[in-house]
Amino acid sequence: MNGSRTLATAARVLRQLRHDPRTVALMLLVPVLMITLLRYVFDGDPRVFDGVGASLLGVFPLITMFLVTSIATLRERTSGTLERLLALPLAKTDLIAGYALAFGLLAAVQSALATGVALWVLGLDVAGSPWLLLLVALLDALLGTALGLFVSAFAASEFQAVQFMPAVVFPQLLLCGLFTPRDRMHPALEAVSDALPMSYAVDGMNQVLHHPDATGDFLRDVLVVAACALLVLALGAATLRRRTP
Repeated sequence: MNGSRTLATAARVLRQLRHDPRTVALMLLVPVLMITLLRYVFDGDPRVFDGVGASLLGVFPLITMFLVTSIATLRERTSGTLERLLALPLAKTDLIAGYALAFGLLAAVQSALATGVALWVLGLDVAGSPWLLLLVALLDALLGTALGLFVSAFAASEFQAVQFMPAVVFPQLLLCGLFTPRDRMHPALEAVSDALPMSYAVDGMNQVLHHPDATGDFLRDVLVVAACALLVLALGAATLRRRTP
């Protein structure tokens, strides 16, 4: 992997996004709007918001980054841009790392904005440090970016990219422990949830919610989410096609 080529790819993606304000608004504002809506859905009982708001700070960024990244990458592939880029002395790892870096910077802004609004505007009450909350939100957004890059290799159109959401994101959403504790699920589903990265993101958020300091379980959850993001990025580089079908 060449650092200068990776940075050049990231800069190109960011320049393109600068001319697409609707996409940038989707990435940055939708998680904030969703968490705000949730706060006032539970306006009569703020304790419910405290219980689920932290977990959703990790879920909403993953969903938006998955959607935007998969569609943006697929658009470049179907338009022939990726084919022309890979005809240059540019490795697949340079390309994937450049996309991950560009969308990762936006993910950092997105996570910081959503976390800041939840804590200091909406009054989300957590026992742990806001920085730990931000760390998990950022890693979850990066995981959504990695998943979006990965599934874009298997879609032939933007519509198909959106169709991957029920297959990739929704099962994780249902099994991550957001709706019911994972140890109360059917044993088979609990075993499946133990293999899904979103489960560890939600567990990490709950650790910050209930503990003032970073626990051993929190460190485990953070490492699992980060490792899954790196693994999916590597799979994305391995499955990236040089030619547009």
